[in-house]
Amino acid sequence: MGAGMVSSLRRAGLPVRVWNRDPAKARALTDTGAAAFDSPAEAARGADVVLTMLLDADAVLDVVRQAAPAAGTTWLQTSTVGVEGADRTVAAARELDLVLVDCPVLGTKEPAATGALTLLASGPEEARERLGPVFDALGAKTVWLGEAGAGSRLKLACNSWLFMLTTGAAQAIALARGLGVDPQRFLDAIEGGPVDSPYAHLKGGLMLSGEYPPSFALPGATKDARLIGEALRGAGVADRLTAAVLATMEAAAERVDDPAAVDLAAVVEGLRG
Repeated sequence: MGAGMVSSLRRAGLPVRVWNRDPAKARALTDTGAAAFDSPAEAARGADVVLTMLLDADAVLDVVRQAAPAAGTTWLQTSTVGVEGADRTVAAARELDLVLVDCPVLGTKEPAATGALTLLASGPEEARERLGPVFDALGAKTVWLGEAGAGSRLKLACNSWLFMLTTGAAQAIALARGLGVDPQRFLDAIEGGPVDSPYAHLKGGLMLSGEYPPSFALPGATKDARLIGEALRGAGVADRLTAAVLATMEAAAERVDDPAAVDLAAVVEGLRG
């Protein structure tokens, strides 16, 4: 995701300084015109905006503290960190005197690389104009949501829907196959109707092919499902559906050699007896 976002920012002509825990990945982005650095502090030095895209809240907070941006710097936090993680980033921004815009994104590698993400932005109103060029480069749509932390909360609701859609398609395909019906006919039947979804066709096509190139890899998906479960319980909403989705993802991960190298579409593997 981060690499794609760098490409979109550079295509828009914005100067970008990058750091990655894997130096080779940072150096690979120099082909876009970005400058690679050996530490978060070097990359953040003199920046108007510091953008974080990492796996979880622990990684985000570790890196932003290493970066130690100058007081008053805008911190654009785009990782999916959950409710408790978002609250921790708000506290860290206050501690470090940063202007936090909590802004997880909807989309995967391709939308990141083509500037077609949906940005779920929450933070101070005065940051909107400053971030305009960045948001124009990264996304096709920006939803502003009020105080920092609201973006992370909405991201969990959006991902809960995405996981239900994906596992629902997987179950329908597995059931059709188990009943001796060509599962492609399921996708043909819903196409163009009120229950159709482009995402069902996208992930369903991968399920039918049995090829799962990583776009939203299983480890990140299971991490997000756990965050959704925590949020549901904290909100007093039953987590039965998400618990079943998480169990299906974990079963899928056990069936593949390298979960990090396969897409969420492999969830269909978790439905096999």
